[in-house]
Amino acid sequence: MTHDGTPPLPPPPPLSDQWALFLDVDGTLAAFADQPDGVSVASPVVDRLDELSRMLDGALALVSGRRIETLDALFAPHRFAAAGLHGLQRRRAGEEPPPPAAPPAALEAIKAQAAALLRERYPDALLEDKGEAIALHWRLMPEAAADLQAFAMQALTRLPDYHLQPGDHVVELRPARGDKGEAIAAFLDELPFLGRRPVFVGDDLTDEHGFEVVNARGGISVLVGDRAGSAAEHRLPGIDAVYAWLGAGA
Repeated sequence: MTHDGTPPLPPPPPLSDQWALFLDVDGTLAAFADQPDGVSVASPVVDRLDELSRMLDGALALVSGRRIETLDALFAPHRFAAAGLHGLQRRRAGEEPPPPAAPPAALEAIKAQAAALLRERYPDALLEDKGEAIALHWRLMPEAAADLQAFAMQALTRLPDYHLQPGDHVVELRPARGDKGEAIAAFLDELPFLGRRPVFVGDDLTDEHGFEVVNARGGISVLVGDRAGSAAEHRLPGIDAVYAWLGAGA
């Protein structure tokens, strides 16, 4: 039994060439770093994903909070099908990323205010500018969490059609449209994903929408780590277990 008295989740079944495989990145394929641009993915893992994509006839996609342009740099030279910004961006394998949407004027003012707050009070926290979204990270300064969350809540009152996306030592202000589940559903409605059993592997709160969509379609949802309250029906204990399951040497 787990610490909350529920039965432990089983590991996912072995890989199948009949699947449509969706993979989160940070916390799933890449270890967290002190700063987002410090993350990397080992070459053997990248090459194994390319092998799996070919085994699945292209039915493999990255589903991340990062921009697709950043994913292409992380997984170069391969350009996998991808959903970025938690589903705000989506593109098929090999295509160019969609052009970024223009952020509202209020968001630009909020970015400047957030930068000033961090500079004056929380120099080890980080503002990540994603264009139409921003993320406030406090991994290196956990004492900033409450104030940065409060700042984001107040900023949200000035951004119609935006919402807060909490994560691991981060809160993000992003447009309310789209999420990882909607992105996965859109992929499943088109080739090469159409007609395949969906499988989604992720670790964070942002992945829950994806787990719900995959479960509703008779797929396999896989939580990385031991976070409580997840909709996932399978579990892998950490990134090394994900690599082993994928058959990727790190």
